[in-house]
Amino acid sequence: MADTHLDRAVLSALQEVMEGDYPMLLDTFIADSEKRLCVLREAEDAAQLMSTAHSFKGSSSNMGAVRLAELCNELEQRAKQKSLAGIEKLVGEIDGEFAIVRPLYEAERQRSLAD
Repeated sequence: MADTHLDRAVLSALQEVMEGDYPMLLDTFIADSEKRLCVLREAEDAAQLMSTAHSFKGSSSNMGAVRLAELCNELEQRAKQKSLAGIEKLVGEIDGEFAIVRPLYEAERQRSLAD
């Protein structure tokens, strides 16, 4: 199940590079993601949606959250075209995907602390 949501190779590489700071990186990603989700839910225009989706896409991609990055990319592209019809559904999908990956990152954090 986790393979469609997280790229474990990316997480392994991050852990190797970050060493002892890896758990903090995971915590930062979770906290930043929650903030970005709030902005997406309350965005008032296409520009705000586009910039937030863009940064969320980048961080998700860097953290190996494959599906989350894909959804954020879709939102960014739609916001660029100012095609906002049904955008709430897409934001809901992003929200739902984060609800799936968040506990995976939390488990990864616990695993890394136990190593």
